Amino acid sequence: MRSDANIAGPMTDPVPGPRTESMGEDVSRETPPPMDDTPIGRAAQLAVEALGRAGEGLPRPEQTRVIVVANQKGGVGKTTTTVNLAASLALHGGRVLVIDLDPQGNASTALGIDHHAEVPSIYDVLIDSKPLSEVVQPVQDVEGLFCAPATIDLAGAEIELVSLVARESRLQRAIKSYEQPLDYILIDCPPSLGLLTVNALVAGQEVLIPIQCEYYALEGLGQLLRNVDLVRGHLNPALHVSTILLTMYDGRTRLASQVADEVRSHFGDEVLRTSIPRSVRISEAPSYGQTVLTYDPGSSGALSYFEAAREIALKGVDVAYDPTHTHGGAQNNTSTVEGIQ
Repeated sequence: MRSDANIAGPMTDPVPGPRTESMGEDVSRETPPPMDDTPIGRAAQLAVEALGRAGEGLPRPEQTRVIVVANQKGGVGKTTTTVNLAASLALHGGRVLVIDLDPQGNASTALGIDHHAEVPSIYDVLIDSKPLSEVVQPVQDVEGLFCAPATIDLAGAEIELVSLVARESRLQRAIKSYEQPLDYILIDCPPSLGLLTVNALVAGQEVLIPIQCEYYALEGLGQLLRNVDLVRGHLNPALHVSTILLTMYDGRTRLASQVADEVRSHFGDEVLRTSIPRSVRISEAPSYGQTVLTYDPGSSGALSYFEAAREIALKGVDVAYDPTHTHGGAQNNTSTVEGIQ
């Protein structure tokens, strides 16, 4: 909080030179500003407030929510969204597992998880039927957060899965046999619609689509929605698009607000009220093996992910999914999305 002297400024004190007018209990106008009026002080205060809100906790889901983070378009913030939402939910008191299905292993890197070639990984689960519990590692910085890492071996899994029995449901079986209690499982998908993504869609109940607030934001989204429809129709009737998250939002540009308005008009209630700003801190955090929540908890990016996680958690409690009802038009909007590309 700023002091009254800083808020008022010279506009209420036009006489030049120092003055020591009494303000309440002999507080001088020359009193130095409080510590939290500095940039470092404000950041520290925001960090304390953010972590305080995280400690409040949120209602826990009655059963594990399996959320697939998918968008075949690269560079939209899938991995960033996965790890930061997972960390936020864990800091809010949940037990959260991140499954890294992207061969690049960026989610594993961001969570500080070792994922060199010899490390047991999600590849062994999919191809060799290794129990999921044997590859899951705890994330050191965040209590209640776990990760099933990806290694480079996963790059060949698309081809190897083709000849395997029940190739589309191998991840689903692994999750069902995982015995540790979890509140959330977030699956980070590769930027493609191959067998790895299909495995995620069969295993999940909800799809979260990050959409960047930039030109061509909705390009290719129609194909993803079609695939969700196909998987729901043939393999997983519980699957639905539950959440659209606007990422890389820059409030200084007209384009960002136009894209946000366009997405909200087409997807309605699925779009979270919170959008994720374009942030240097969010980009820097993975290079330190951290999420932005632990790297800079007072930053705008961290606070946005805290709020987005809160929305997602409360949304799961408030809105029970009805497979016969289309929320906000996301399920049947394929043709509309294609029409505005």
